[in-house]
Amino acid sequence: MLEILTKILFLYLPFQIALNPTESVDLASVRIIIPLLFLSWLIDALKNKKLIIPANLTFFLLISFLFLTCFSLFFANNFAWGVRKLIFLFSIFPLFFIVHAIFSSNFAKKLSLLKFVALGGVFTALLGIIQFLLQFAIPLNKLYSAWAIIIVPFLGNSFSEAVLTNPSWLVNVGGHTLLRATAFFPDPHMLAFYLNITGLISLGIYFSQKEINNPKNYYLLFALTIFLASFLTFSRGGYLGLIAGLLFFGFFTFKSKLKYFFYNTKRIISLIFILMTLGLILAIPNPVSNRLFSSFNLSEGSNVGRLQTWHQSLEVISANPILGVGLGNYSLAIRPSANYREPIYSHNTFLDIAAETGVLNAFIWLVLFLFAIISFTRNFIKDNNFIQLGLASALIAFSIHSLFETAIFSVHILPLIILVLSLNHATIYGIIPNKVSKKN
Repeated sequence: MLEILTKILFLYLPFQIALNPTESVDLASVRIIIPLLFLSWLIDALKNKKLIIPANLTFFLLISFLFLTCFSLFFANNFAWGVRKLIFLFSIFPLFFIVHAIFSSNFAKKLSLLKFVALGGVFTALLGIIQFLLQFAIPLNKLYSAWAIIIVPFLGNSFSEAVLTNPSWLVNVGGHTLLRATAFFPDPHMLAFYLNITGLISLGIYFSQKEINNPKNYYLLFALTIFLASFLTFSRGGYLGLIAGLLFFGFFTFKSKLKYFFYNTKRIISLIFILMTLGLILAIPNPVSNRLFSSFNLSEGSNVGRLQTWHQSLEVISANPILGVGLGNYSLAIRPSANYREPIYSHNTFLDIAAETGVLNAFIWLVLFLFAIISFTRNFIKDNNFIQLGLASALIAFSIHSLFETAIFSVHILPLIILVLSLNHATIYGIIPNKVSKKN
């Protein structure tokens, strides 16, 4: 039962309803569901005397990250803001125990769970594509107003107000104002994070299928649909993350074993098609390529602002290198009069972590991802298991995008990251897979 509910959770993740216990408090429903699932798992494990505590480096690094994050609160000017963020982290983190215990050591269960993740991704992508196309049939101002009402049940009353106060839904491309794909996410950048992760996982599932001509093997179509929706977010950081993830996937696919090309030519041709299509999109002038290449124009307004933001963050870090300014207190370090939902942050996950909780904690976060990427990649090279390569590529995409945005406090993205990390069960003594299954 718990296994089924966990799968449904990831299908529900991009469509979750926000609860409003009070007028000013928004509570994403998965923040209630995950602790309840964890409690159910814990009771069942204690009852059957099968409590599994992960004994691997991933778990150790995560615990270290959470410990230093907690400790930073002692240096926070506004303790309550830090506690709110800490409660958020601890409402999502228990998912690690559930996924690790039920899915990580069983390839069939792991694949089944990831198929639900892919299904959630393609449904979200279709919603984002439909939303984008509607602006060519409905006046933009009417569609914008309608979508501002539609998102309220999914984001909550106060959060949706904050989103609309600081909108990033519109983009100017070639002199034309377009509504970016956002689906039920607060902004296009968070949607791009989600789509890139689920799209690369879908690609990994497609390549892992034994019967490539099986009519039920829809996962290449899933991946292509998700990547299309990612383009329609017009998130430049998302583009860079997706390109990095696809190139990483392609490089290790072609490098792994030459005989694989002759064993499954159709899959290799599929990947070549994806990479060539991506190359054409970048080579031929179009809204996507124009948006991407504007990332490298240092005189462009938003780029100038981002560089200034990074410089500001580095000043905060240099003044508070050990434990930062305290979790949730970066905005106050920049503007003492800031309110809780004011979007003042570093636009870089690593700088945000270093500024709020210290340089050491940012280093631990970096090592956590490097370790997981190396572990998944080595497992792929050893076993030619494309699920492993898909997970590694998803973390690459997330990490590159994280250089430009911060998503670890997103209720849509953090559960996905915890899912991927929990599937890495390399031992604490090195990047060596536990011998739980030859298929794993």
